[in-house]
Amino acid sequence: MAIAAAAQAPQPWALKIQPVELGAEKGANGVQLTISKRGALASWIESGDEPTLKFAERTATGWSAPVKVASGEDWFITEADTPSVLRLSNGTLVGDWMQSSSDEFEASNLRLVYSKDNGKTWSKSFLPHHDGTITQHAFATLFELANGNLGVVYLDGRLTVKDREHGPMTLRYGAYNAAWTQVSDRAIDEKVCDCCTMNVAVTTDGPIAIYRNRTDDETRDIYVTRYEKGAWTAGTPVHNDGWQIHACPVNGPAITAQENNVAAAWFTAKNDQGQAWAAFSKDAGRTFGQPIRLDDAASMGKVDIEMLDDGSAVASWIEFANQRSTFRIRHIDASGAKSAPITVAGAAGSGRVGGVPRMVRAGNELVFAWVDTPENGGAGGVKTAVAALPH
Repeated sequence: MAIAAAAQAPQPWALKIQPVELGAEKGANGVQLTISKRGALASWIESGDEPTLKFAERTATGWSAPVKVASGEDWFITEADTPSVLRLSNGTLVGDWMQSSSDEFEASNLRLVYSKDNGKTWSKSFLPHHDGTITQHAFATLFELANGNLGVVYLDGRLTVKDREHGPMTLRYGAYNAAWTQVSDRAIDEKVCDCCTMNVAVTTDGPIAIYRNRTDDETRDIYVTRYEKGAWTAGTPVHNDGWQIHACPVNGPAITAQENNVAAAWFTAKNDQGQAWAAFSKDAGRTFGQPIRLDDAASMGKVDIEMLDDGSAVASWIEFANQRSTFRIRHIDASGAKSAPITVAGAAGSGRVGGVPRMVRAGNELVFAWVDTPENGGAGGVKTAVAALPH
């Protein structure tokens, strides 16, 4: 794999990372970040007697007081696949979580819920899938459609029923109208990686989804699909990494867009070398330029990426060096130029970075979230920080 602008010296770029206290209980995990016209929204899971999904919004004075979305004893939660909360442009809040349907098959149903009164009351939960199979329905990405309504992309295991060991996982799409009637329920790709998160961004030409594909020879590279004229296009590779692996790496990609400028980030470990990469597109994801290496030595992936106004981007990943994992970011542009890395969390003397770190851009501010695990063990918690973008 070629490295764009490998010989270039790091470009000057600096951020001041400032911690911001989030009102999550000690031991909370499963943090997510989403963005709306009102700004950044953080959600997380608190354990207690039963898993509980809560959220808070970023304000000029810090995070708002936590609001409960839902809880349940039968929830199915993993470190890589956690519930989320999204605010639509009309103010409606939407939440999702997984409900266990079989311990034997590690099966789950995807539950959705919405609130029109800022979280005071919530609708009865409902399913975007209607196959009735005792299989996995999980790894949802919620996003807003051009008409202001909800779209959801998720993994669906209905084709695994006949062959639990080798049956293909599918990528599916659901959509709802303003009355919350489901108006779309269709397959996007009928053979994808089993448990990698996907991500969605919205371009001028419509939504673009990024996911880890799976071929018959177990090549699991990163693909994109675009929603055009009422249909999703056939998936195409962001880059032909050629990573063959006979199990899901549980390490999904990320995507961001501004008009028709798109940037993608992903993890690959061909030849057992963990690396994080990014690439740019100027045509709404129809084609991508040469990949740009994000990590300096080795990466555990868990990437994120956000586009800036000038068409450059900020990418995040987990760096692994000297037996330590750190949550890092760096500025990159399509030419391959990149800044020196900046450590957000996990530096020596601090806690260890757990879960899947998150990053969103809210205007001139970057917002970060991760799970902090104490060096000496014990209950950690969700941490957040912010940084003003350079002018």
